[in-house]
Amino acid sequence: MQARVASMEDVKEARQAAGQGRALPTGMLKVFLGFLLLGVGLSAVGMYMARHAVAAVAPALFRPCLGGSSAEEEPEGLERWTRPPARVEHAMTDEELLWRASFAPRVRGYPFRRVPKVAFMFLTRGPLPLAPLWERFFRGHEGRYSIYVHALPSYHANFTSESVFYRRQIPSKVAEWGQMTMCDAERRLLANALLDISNEWFVLVSESCIPIFDFNTTYRYFQNSNQSFLMAFDDPGPYGRGRYNWNMTPEVELDQWRKGSQWFEVHRELAIEIVKDTVYYPKFKEFCRPHCYVDEHYFPTMLTIEAPNSLANRSVTWVDWSRGGAHPATFGRGDITEEFLRRVQKGRTCLYNNQNSTTCFLFARKFAPSALEPLLELASTVLGFG
Repeated sequence: MQARVASMEDVKEARQAAGQGRALPTGMLKVFLGFLLLGVGLSAVGMYMARHAVAAVAPALFRPCLGGSSAEEEPEGLERWTRPPARVEHAMTDEELLWRASFAPRVRGYPFRRVPKVAFMFLTRGPLPLAPLWERFFRGHEGRYSIYVHALPSYHANFTSESVFYRRQIPSKVAEWGQMTMCDAERRLLANALLDISNEWFVLVSESCIPIFDFNTTYRYFQNSNQSFLMAFDDPGPYGRGRYNWNMTPEVELDQWRKGSQWFEVHRELAIEIVKDTVYYPKFKEFCRPHCYVDEHYFPTMLTIEAPNSLANRSVTWVDWSRGGAHPATFGRGDITEEFLRRVQKGRTCLYNNQNSTTCFLFARKFAPSALEPLLELASTVLGFG
């Protein structure tokens, strides 16, 4: 019997039948199952991580619509910009502080209730021996004044929590008489005081200064004045124009050079002019050095150029130069009498809002620590507070 030869079609059909009917080899099956399990595992891990990542980011991106807020959250609205700093300590550099203090609203008027305050800025090396007299002066007038103390960085005051001077010492640096560091200290005081938007007047005093009227009289005097009190006069002699350096041009010309006492009382607008200055400051720092005493020339010259009509060209801090010498007279226990204080209060005539007035001074210097006791004795009868 002749054998049958398989055609190509027969071979094809046979292979197809064999492929359909035979199972996968064991090795290939294990590989397939391994890939399947790996895929399922990676999918589960990815879903877990994604879910937890969204949960972690959600608080930063979304705020739930819940009533009320936690105590730690920053208050919303205008209050965050208008409330005074809780304390005078801060970590700002001078550059950061002056920049921050130069902020000023451009809209006239305030859209909230504002009680104008007087900022008293004490420039001292250390203790305030006349503090008990100032304590009486401020008593009962909370909310209408602020206090800032610039002392040597190494000095730490020991006022109790009941004192108006408690924790009012600002971050400071060494200030030397006649040097630019003295003006730096004054600008530092102004800048710290400007952070409280309610401060309207800024009064620079020393540890030897005293108030010579009661607080209400002092407050009204500032609030009713249409000028700031900073002495600025043209002295043609060797201690005035003789200190001018021609390198000051073109920012400061000789006929613009002014001199005056460093003890000033300025309005908020002029305080901002002082702290924001970057035009005159470099010139004075480089070219007004001893024997050009910069604290006698910088502010009077700058403000005479920038805001001449805002200046009364006098200080309201009394001082006695009649004894001669490089420094004014100092008064101790034996000098303090009722007659002496009355003379300081009403001893001369000046212009106040372009009208003649015999109330020319609100403060006086220089008083030694020994003057404290008689001053306290005369405070209620002569000075008007006690």
